[in-house]
Amino acid sequence: MTGGGLRVGVVGLGVMGRNHVRVLRTMDGVDLVGVADPAGDAHRAADGVPVVTDVGELIDRGLDACTVAVPTEFHEEVGLRLASAGVAAMIEKPLAADSGAGRRLVEAFRHAGVVACVGHIERHNAAVKSMKERLADGALGDVYQITTSRQGPFPNRITDVGVVKDLATHDLDLTAWITDSPYTSVVARTVSRAGRPFEDLVVVIGVLADGTVTNHLVNWLSPVKERTITVTGAAGRFTADTLTADLTFHANGLIPATWDELSRFRGVTEGDMTRFALEKREPLAVELGQFCAAVRGEPAVVVTLEEGLRTLEVAEAVLRSAATGEVVGVVP
Repeated sequence: MTGGGLRVGVVGLGVMGRNHVRVLRTMDGVDLVGVADPAGDAHRAADGVPVVTDVGELIDRGLDACTVAVPTEFHEEVGLRLASAGVAAMIEKPLAADSGAGRRLVEAFRHAGVVACVGHIERHNAAVKSMKERLADGALGDVYQITTSRQGPFPNRITDVGVVKDLATHDLDLTAWITDSPYTSVVARTVSRAGRPFEDLVVVIGVLADGTVTNHLVNWLSPVKERTITVTGAAGRFTADTLTADLTFHANGLIPATWDELSRFRGVTEGDMTRFALEKREPLAVELGQFCAAVRGEPAVVVTLEEGLRTLEVAEAVLRSAATGEVVGVVP
């Protein structure tokens, strides 16, 4: 790393790249020295920061680190150039267009010996982080099932991947992460209803190595945006809403139901509901702060390229299952 502030660049000035620029400009100890996009800065996000058209020109500015927010199909090309130059990188999820490209990125950064991570931003959401901590402390006891719902209108900027690699990778990553248990199999169905070349709806049933059953509903067809993850266990259930960063807990009841018919219908009884008060910071600011700390050699929590590759491999298993109609095993 060079002396003074951390010299950081951004490749890609789409929606996510513009947010990277916005956050990095506000961070102490970080100098945003340039951004690269072949289309220029149509939205004037750079606002005084030098704009170049090629990642090579950006590297020539003497980068310590760079974030990559180009379309998925270009992740490998840009990432390999950064690795070759010895520049640390945070590559937006999914890691790459396919697992072969992902493995090449893993190997390139390993050989370069520089920090590299994947931008799975939902891991830095306050509600999900608190849920993971409470699960680790045994707040639910045995975990039985995880369900996620990630629905909303189609973002017109996504043209190179379908809903599985763009959206479902959030939930595939979160589910394995909060349980510390990898997927062992998936079965899935996809549809394409809006005339695009890729799928815009997927339903996935998965099984984790610890026996937990998962269900994921993801689409670009709903007029209502929804981002929830619910974990059901022996003591009740947690629900994290990542749009609002709210975490709620519905406990199994401790008071026996005396209404026999209702008791038989409900099974476990309904207990107290708690919405936890959490410190809510912008997940992207937390994520970029952790990335920069890792580049400086400070303690940090980032999503490794190997973890990003694992999630991509599960997503490909989902697509294979949808294509064949069969259960597809995933090697833990």
